[in-house]
Amino acid sequence: MDGQRWVSCRPGFLISGPGMLFCIRRQSFRVSYDQENREHAEAVNARLLKDFPKGFSLGETHHPHISILQRYVRTADLDKVYAAASAILAKSKAADWKLKALKYYYIPWKDIGLAGIVIKPTDALLKLQQSLIDAVAPFTAKIGTAAAFVTTPEEPGINKPTIDYVATFVPKASGKNFNPHVTVGIAAQHYLKDMLAEPFDEFTFSPAGASIILFPTRRSG
Repeated sequence: MDGQRWVSCRPGFLISGPGMLFCIRRQSFRVSYDQENREHAEAVNARLLKDFPKGFSLGETHHPHISILQRYVRTADLDKVYAAASAILAKSKAADWKLKALKYYYIPWKDIGLAGIVIKPTDALLKLQQSLIDAVAPFTAKIGTAAAFVTTPEEPGINKPTIDYVATFVPKASGKNFNPHVTVGIAAQHYLKDMLAEPFDEFTFSPAGASIILFPTRRSG
């Protein structure tokens, strides 16, 4: 990559309740729950951890969220990306939106699955996503490397499917292919099948804010 350090830009909305302030930070692009809805997601996460203790925990370092866009950009362009995204977000009035959580789902992998809560797509979500795609297009790189990701001693490696997922997010996970969701944990597939068979109480929420973050090791959200 011509000796340049690469980062990935991961915009996203977190599940949140009404009345919270829309905000943006330079290093992360995400939104926080209100206390009630955050506790709901963390309760599901805790339940899944009992079935699969090697999964991840939701909390201060891993907030529930809806990913709107994932892109690779050069480190040198981060200020420009931030400015372009901030201008879009300032016009979105996302705090006034009402989004609906519909059901649980999971993505199978071997004998386990990555579980989440499906969010009903809206015209406002799709419009925001396309606006962000257009705004960061001048700074977007077609491919990145493992160096673009945040790692930890516990999870030092980045696999190729994760790298490719970010590179192909547009168009494979955008526009008509956009599947807004909130990732809540990992569990055995037989456990998740039973959970999906349970009644799900739909609920509505409003985004509280957004932020730009370095993409973590885990393939979530």
